[in-house]
Amino acid sequence: MLRRSTRKRKEQEETAGVSPSQSHTSSDTVWERSLSRGRSSRGADAAGDAPHSRSPIRREAWKTVADHDIANPHPPRFTPKRRPGPQPPLTYGPQTPGDIFALFFDADVLKLLCANTNKNAKNNLGMGKKFVWTNITPQELTKYLGMLLFMSVCKHPKMEDFWRKKIIFKVPFLATVMSRDRFRAITSNLHMSDPEEDAVNDTKKGTKDYDPMQKARPLIDIIKNRCMSIYHPKQHISVDERMVATKARIKMKRYMKAKPTKWGLLFYVLADVNGYTVDYRLYTGKNHGASGKGRSFDVVADLVNKDYLGSGYIIYCDSFYTSPLLFRHLSQQGFGACGTYRQSRVGVPTTQENALDSKSKRGSIRWIRDGDLLFVKWMDAREVSMCTTVHPVHTEETVLRWQKTDDGCLQRVPIPRPTAVGEYNRYMGGGDTSDQMLGTKSVHRKTKRWPMTVFQHLLDIAVTNSFIVHNELRMMQQQKPMTRQAFQEELCAKLFGVPLAGPPTPSTQGHFPVSTTEKSQQASRGRKQCTICQRSTPWMCVDCDVGLCIQLNRNCFRDYHSY
Repeated sequence: MLRRSTRKRKEQEETAGVSPSQSHTSSDTVWERSLSRGRSSRGADAAGDAPHSRSPIRREAWKTVADHDIANPHPPRFTPKRRPGPQPPLTYGPQTPGDIFALFFDADVLKLLCANTNKNAKNNLGMGKKFVWTNITPQELTKYLGMLLFMSVCKHPKMEDFWRKKIIFKVPFLATVMSRDRFRAITSNLHMSDPEEDAVNDTKKGTKDYDPMQKARPLIDIIKNRCMSIYHPKQHISVDERMVATKARIKMKRYMKAKPTKWGLLFYVLADVNGYTVDYRLYTGKNHGASGKGRSFDVVADLVNKDYLGSGYIIYCDSFYTSPLLFRHLSQQGFGACGTYRQSRVGVPTTQENALDSKSKRGSIRWIRDGDLLFVKWMDAREVSMCTTVHPVHTEETVLRWQKTDDGCLQRVPIPRPTAVGEYNRYMGGGDTSDQMLGTKSVHRKTKRWPMTVFQHLLDIAVTNSFIVHNELRMMQQQKPMTRQAFQEELCAKLFGVPLAGPPTPSTQGHFPVSTTEKSQQASRGRKQCTICQRSTPWMCVDCDVGLCIQLNRNCFRDYHSY
């Protein structure tokens, strides 16, 4: 039976014009491809590749810098949709920190937050929660934002510490802006979405129509649009992850062992090289509208929007995103790409012929070109694998490294470095720079309400982007950039509506208490609210024009003028 089937197969091959040796070679190649797919399936799936994107094993040997690269790659022509940098009307004249921040948290944002916060407070009171509430106004919300920024500059372990009085570490100014109980009430009731729409969304749990970001989506979308409209990125941009710590018990919370913040909300961020957050996405789990090409592909394809950016941008990303499938897609869209890659990625060279090993000399370079893709391996302290569509193999670039001489001494010697590695180190840091700047003077506080964590992060993004835009404008005007602390202090004063220099001099000379009522009026009429204790008082300072108590057990007039 076996001989008969073999004879029949040979007859079919001769009829088709295929020799038996060719048939065996073809079948062996298919068998090798199937083996390669089986070996790489777990790694590729973990990295986010789609099963149908698998390609055969590459047989080409690795080349050295002595081999000539016949391709001459050039970066794509840079044609952005708008002039990179701050956009009008910011470029029409000098801008203060408050002017730039007001473009992110404008009147529409303040009205939205006030309306939803008042609705949420009403619902909480109806459920029996005990607190005193009066409807919040945009002016009061502006001062609340200023207090959050003030607390990020003057750090204290607990929020209540800012209202302590009988201690040398007291901070008396915040008590003149808002009482502790009022600040607590606003913090616990702050809401970004309509509670009625939240209730409708809760009825959709378990279905594909359920939106896990409903409670934060309005502000997420608004701030994202503000980030994209106020500033246009320069040619080199990067895609990276960002973790925002949270104590909330939600399914959206992720774990990333390689990040300093290991547990929290995961944001995918498109950042400029100066740290400006251009665009972002909050990861909520598996997406029903995924393309089937893997999460890493979908993230980059979604963030890198040609209709917004234009063409000619060079995208830098780490090994989680880099794949031949993604880089060819970006190249078709008119973008360049560069990034480190994982050996388990489908489509990368797998040949070991002339490859680097543990005995390779430091500075050794190997490369393989596959059309518009260039795969480069470089031996530094360890092996570095790069993939690029816009860089040549080597342009005589060197880097200094410590090495032992023959007599056992250490000295810095130049070793060759691939062009892609140098460019990657130069421009990939946009995401890390953004994370560092967001962590400086951050308003983030521990909370179990994840929407509050998102609100704090969006406020940090608005302040940090405002700071970057302000410094970009000052450099355009050939002025010295401000420090982050000076910027945030000036912004706080603007939100409070007070001069940065602070209240009057400590001396009470020239400041006299006078009655707020006339003799013909009743004692309860014409009273003012005390700036310190927020109580009703018939006394005020004639020079400061603010209500201040003068009681035997409470002398707010003296406290106000003592700092």
